[in-house]
This record gives sequence, C-alpha cells and structure tokens, in this order.
Amino acid sequence: MQIGVTLRNMGPQSRRETMRACAEHAEALGFESVWITDHIAIPPDDAEGSGGRYTDPLTTLAWLGGMTCHIRLGVGALILPYRPTLPTAKAIATAHELTGERLVVGVGLGWMDAEFKALGIERRQRGRITDTQLEFLNRCFAEPVVELNGQPFIFDPRPSKPPIYVGGRAPHALTRALRFDLGWLPMARDAAGLAVDLARFEQLAADAGKARGPVTAFAALPLTEPDHAQREVEAFERLGVERLVCALRYNDATEYQRQLDQLVVAIHR
Repeated sequence: MQIGVTLRNMGPQSRRETMRACAEHAEALGFESVWITDHIAIPPDDAEGSGGRYTDPLTTLAWLGGMTCHIRLGVGALILPYRPTLPTAKAIATAHELTGERLVVGVGLGWMDAEFKALGIERRQRGRITDTQLEFLNRCFAEPVVELNGQPFIFDPRPSKPPIYVGGRAPHALTRALRFDLGWLPMARDAAGLAVDLARFEQLAADAGKARGPVTAFAALPLTEPDHAQREVEAFERLGVERLVCALRYNDATEYQRQLDQLVVAIHR
C-alpha cells in the first residue's frame, strides 16, 4: 500500500514558500504522493480556516511538479461541474505530461451551494455534468482524434491516462466508478468503517461482471499515538486499499515536517 499526505492549498499555508517546503520534505521522506483540494468561490460567512483563499488545483499541481522530481501529485477532488469540459481535459493532460506523468486525479460532484451560484450552474445538474465529463475524459486518452459538439479535433498532448478516482460516498460514487471503469476515492473515518463499503463495492462489481477499481482512501491518523496509527495503517492495507492518504492539519512548514516525521515513525514501527 502506498502512503500519501495532504498539502494545504488554502489559507496562509498556501503561500508558495510554505507549499514548496512541505512538498520537498514529503518527497525527501519517501512519501508516494501529495494531495490538495478544490474550492473556487468561498463566501465570507464560510471562510473560517481558509480566509476564502484556495489556489487553483491543476495550476498548483503543475507548479509543484516543477518543484519536485518524483513524488506523485494528486487532487482530491477536482469538482468537474465547476469547469468546462474541453479546457479541463486539456489542462489535465498538459499537467500530467509536463510533470512526467505524475498526476493522480480524484473527481467530485461538488456540494457547496454558494459555489454553484457564483458559477451560474444549476446544482441539481451536477451528476449529469460529471458523467458527461468523465465519458469525454475517457475518450480523450483513448483516441488521438475525438469529437465534441459535432466537431472532430486532435487531442494533443495525449500522455497516458492519469489514474482517475471518483470521490464521494457509497453507493452513488461506487456505481459511477464502475460505470466508467475508474477507482474510488472515499473519505474514511477508520478502516473498520470503510470495510463495509468496500464489501459493497466488491458485490456491485461482481454483479456488473467487472473487477472493482483501485481504492485511494483519505483518513486522519492518530499520530500522537504511534501504536494506534500503525494498527490503522495495517488495517487499511489488509482491506486491499491501494493508497492511504493521511490528512494533516498544520500552521506552517515546521509543523508539517514534524507531523511527517511522526507519520514515518508510525509506519515503520
């Protein structure tokens, strides 16, 4: 099982010096990936913790690719209904190619009413929009010439398809992942809670005559209790989770580095 860590692209922690130092330390310690999140229009009454500041995820990951050499670069999750279909596919393909194919893309439907309102998008259409974009993304990485709105065109750059995971809860995220042959990106409270949904994923896949896709799970580990943290990591691995992304909360790069050091201790006890 691979171990990734979150990196805050929000609030004061998203200044370039802090993000760079955090990403470089995560890479130096051998973590497989760093992960950021996606918000686009935070209203003033919901800005606690971020001050309303979020850097654009694909731009940030492309920049982080230039600051690092081999660590994978993930977004969990990119809200597809917030973005136009073709430019989003182009941005994903470009960032993936220029970072040496290190991109990992979690996708989501979105939930914040204020963001949909700011974008002028009907929230009730988010599932339909997401499905349209996922279908198009699959085509873009499968064929050199694709068609959109009746117009065929060359899709290039066209690197290998980045790993794509559908974020969200069971059962809707599971059925969407199976429909498009993608992985699943759950937020897990703990391994025991995830086990129930993973069994459901297996059953839905069997019913569809498919193998389930890979699973990348986000979870917060009790880093101040190394034995407990190690048991949780081992439990996620026994479940067949491909990648565990450890959610971290910190104020500055020094605190981030301290938490990474604690995580290393917990993993290698």
